[in-house]
Amino acid sequence: MATYRNLTAAEISVLEQNNCHCEDWSLIQVTDQFNPERVRSTNFSGNVKIGALEKSLTFPGNITRRASISYSTIHNCIIGDNVYISKIAGYIANYKIGEETTIENVDTLIVDGKCSFGNGVNVAALNEGGGREVPICDNLSAHVGYMMTLYRHRPNLIQKLEGLVADYKESISSDMGEIGCNVTIRNCKTIKNVKIGSYATLDGCAELCNGSINSNQEAPIYFGISVIAHDFIASSGTMITEGALIDKCFIGQACQIGKQYSATDTLFFCNCQGFHGEAASVFAGPFTVTHHKSSLLIAGMFSFSNAGSGSNQSNHMYKLGPIHQGIVERGSKTTSDSYILWPAKVGAFTLVMGRHTSHADTSDVPFSYLIENNNESVLVPGANLRSVGTIRDAQKWPKRDKRKDPNKLDQINFNLLSPYTIQKMMKGQEILRSLKDIAGETCDNYYYHSTKIKNSSLNNGIKLYELAINKFLGNSIIKRLEETKFKSIDEIRKRLQPDTQDGLGDWVDVAGLIAPKSVIDKTMEEIEQGKYKSIDEINLQLAKIHKDYYTMEWTWAIVKIQEKYGKKIEEITVADIINIVERWRDAVVTLDKILYEDAKKEFTLKSKTSFGVDGTDKEKDKDFESVRGDFDKNPFVLEVLKHIEVKSALGNELIDRIKDIKQRVSLKRMKH
Repeated sequence: MATYRNLTAAEISVLEQNNCHCEDWSLIQVTDQFNPERVRSTNFSGNVKIGALEKSLTFPGNITRRASISYSTIHNCIIGDNVYISKIAGYIANYKIGEETTIENVDTLIVDGKCSFGNGVNVAALNEGGGREVPICDNLSAHVGYMMTLYRHRPNLIQKLEGLVADYKESISSDMGEIGCNVTIRNCKTIKNVKIGSYATLDGCAELCNGSINSNQEAPIYFGISVIAHDFIASSGTMITEGALIDKCFIGQACQIGKQYSATDTLFFCNCQGFHGEAASVFAGPFTVTHHKSSLLIAGMFSFSNAGSGSNQSNHMYKLGPIHQGIVERGSKTTSDSYILWPAKVGAFTLVMGRHTSHADTSDVPFSYLIENNNESVLVPGANLRSVGTIRDAQKWPKRDKRKDPNKLDQINFNLLSPYTIQKMMKGQEILRSLKDIAGETCDNYYYHSTKIKNSSLNNGIKLYELAINKFLGNSIIKRLEETKFKSIDEIRKRLQPDTQDGLGDWVDVAGLIAPKSVIDKTMEEIEQGKYKSIDEINLQLAKIHKDYYTMEWTWAIVKIQEKYGKKIEEITVADIINIVERWRDAVVTLDKILYEDAKKEFTLKSKTSFGVDGTDKEKDKDFESVRGDFDKNPFVLEVLKHIEVKSALGNELIDRIKDIKQRVSLKRMKH
């Protein structure tokens, strides 16, 4: 804690000789390391405290400048050690400024009255017509945001959550702003009522008003040229650049917004990217990405999604106003110039192509293609399980997690196959088989929730879902039995017993957190009962749920294994386990071969069009290979082939490990 004292007469004399002014020098306090020689052409007013001015600071380009204050007006501020403040055209008022911070060539940097720095701002997410407003706060997670947005049918829950945000807002409200240590604020115009965390860089911002920039040393924040942001919270590791326009937004950890992107009433959670286009009343769950001009995300919920150029949605049917909304479940993509008329619901990992105005709901038919043909929405169930792009996406998301902050607000499950998606495939199989039973096996087309399904697509969908289900259940049992030498079937059965009852029933995707619905419901009940005293405590509980994922996943998986094979755990034999593993191995190899063939399409003659422009076919091949590489040496292709080899060996290892048990049991029976 710094110790301050009043200025000496000699120090006041030096300051006045350096063209500094103050109506009452007794209001200015300094530490013993204060150097008046380093303060020039500055006006002081109100209560001001100044720390040491001893060091030199190094700027980009290897320029060194002494810690100092010059050509500025300072009102009612606490200035930490070794800051560099220069060329403030207007004034700095009501700020506590951390050590070794640089503030240069800024118009105005003020806190005007008591404010909450963006905390408590209501963001009209998902529905422009209102009714789903989320009061944002510094520690808002995607999962708490999900509850506040979608669980309006639980008014007590909403009241409790809003109350916790209000309590937090009140606890941080102040008429003094904070600028952390090692902050750089340069060439900015107006900054008003903004809290700025340590190690942030603000370079050339046009206007920032009523917000929090929650930067820290592990995950600095960068705000760049011509950014305008009002009523916002920016979480650690974010980059907002190149004329982005932000109004009433929460921006999660490691997000990137830039290239004139415009966002209003939007919640962006971790690792979202927005460039060129526009978002309005959007719940952008983790890894929502839109890179193109003319792409509009509006009144929708997205996560792990990619919006193609010109993607658009409409929430206005010119009756009661823009009151409609839509949900695009995790992992879905929209192609160039796609269009969806809300209300609609798109199933997980679905590819949307063309214009869709029939308000389809494909949530129980995941991994599909939703394609427009002659103004009809055509559904191709399970088709995305054959796509090399789907697997590539699943592999890249963990690699693209740019969060450096040790305190991660969002709990992200990257699994492509989970109880959440497998339960939907099981439901999808039921739906497709039911359509077949009702309309007949020879029917050319089937109709489901305003979509058309061709006969061949329906049958292929059933088969693809079966492969994925077998793959997941086999994965689960192999994982459960790995690295253990069992002596008897009883030992295996004991190991197959679940460790908890949590995990039974339906599972949900709570904006990146995959968990049993019963566990999420219990957490919400505890919130309603007042168990949690802060948003941070709720976030800790959600982190625990995420940590327990695999334990709960097994509880769900073993129930489905028993249902699928018609046996209780006590009845499962070694032969049954070998059967499950063999089905798993067949599913893995079959799906990998499908992916291999899909990847091969990228190396066909048609793909080589536009290569070797002025040459022969031989030169075309060489040009293609120099840019795209050789198919047999492609990293993804090699990975698929290795995956087949590794997984086959893994299945064989388990079969070999438990085969002896089968033989010993048989020998025992023969002896008796």
